[in-house]
Amino acid sequence: MTATSISPFSRLTERLAGIQPGLPPIDLGVGEPQMKVPGFVSEVLQRNLADFGRYPPIRGSEPFRAAVAAWLGKRYRLPFPVEPETMVLPLNGSREGLFFAALGARDHLRKGRPVVLLPNPYYQAYAAGAEAAGADLIPLPCAPEDGFLPSPHRLRSDVLDRTVAFYVASPSNPEGAVATAERWGEWVALARRHDFMLFADECYSELYRGVRPPGVLESAGGSGEAYANVVSFNSLSKRSGMPGLRVGFAAGDPAFIRTWTRLRNMAAPQVPLPIQAVAVAAFGDEAHVAEGRALYNARYAAAERILGGRFGHATPPGGLFLWLDMSAEGGGEEAAVRLWREGGVRTVPGAYFAQPRHDGTNPAESYLRVALVKDLPIIEEALTRMVRVFASS
Repeated sequence: MTATSISPFSRLTERLAGIQPGLPPIDLGVGEPQMKVPGFVSEVLQRNLADFGRYPPIRGSEPFRAAVAAWLGKRYRLPFPVEPETMVLPLNGSREGLFFAALGARDHLRKGRPVVLLPNPYYQAYAAGAEAAGADLIPLPCAPEDGFLPSPHRLRSDVLDRTVAFYVASPSNPEGAVATAERWGEWVALARRHDFMLFADECYSELYRGVRPPGVLESAGGSGEAYANVVSFNSLSKRSGMPGLRVGFAAGDPAFIRTWTRLRNMAAPQVPLPIQAVAVAAFGDEAHVAEGRALYNARYAAAERILGGRFGHATPPGGLFLWLDMSAEGGGEEAAVRLWREGGVRTVPGAYFAQPRHDGTNPAESYLRVALVKDLPIIEEALTRMVRVFASS
């Protein structure tokens, strides 16, 4: 296994091994939503229990595909409808979909020495998929001056011609950056010009502070090509606070979906039909989504109050993380170790989510990722400990 596909959380466990927390531990490492499961879940499961006795089709149920298409159309006010029959697939959580997508892009486009582009920092599933596909992996820096978003336009034309997939997340993990409709449009145009797949990881699309983030599909349909070269990935893990349900979707380019379905039918995990039924109910209900979003926004308000401008803190427009600049504290890894040793707060060094540059330096080595997933009083306690630990620096 190479460094690009090692889990940041495994690295953190190894780094903190043998170090006792200075206070009762608070884990703000894993970005696992910990909200109350919506009441309709048990009711829907109970009505559909018998379907656990059936193999689920890889293409999903008709009600599931229709619910996804309807939600996308309503959420993004799409200029062209998403066709449920040919443009939607269920995923066993978006992670497996994002992994298998690189293999699908390789097989769909059939370029000689394939290239996969990804943001840097990045979600590890992107890199693991690229490695499995045998592609050359090119991480694109996401610097503050670029709004923490990648800029593939700076690559040479011959590299873009070899590219089979470009992964991008908005809101991004870990920075919480949001791509504008104009930026999405630029990426779509580039993908079509050089014939590669634009894979939009939009799992945090409903976790925003004020303005709803635009999406790739609403920016892709205005040219008459509808959704060519574009696939959106989403799930109920963040939107509905149900990471254990393991259900999501991919929607977009029908030609890619058709090719990818053949691969998925042989190798990808299916989604049980009762779980798909829960997803149908979830995509038809926005009340629980708004309640969850309000909880996150209250946590960000607490961070504003407790951290102020410390560690370069600024509330991001989306996501569920703080992305803190700890350069004054020796960098992200040193800060994470000290915060655990002295304050009992578990966080993840930003460098663990990024690929080193050619000179060996890591573009995220100064940063620390803090997941705002606990209840508000616990978040307030953890952030207060952070301020106290580093007040003596």
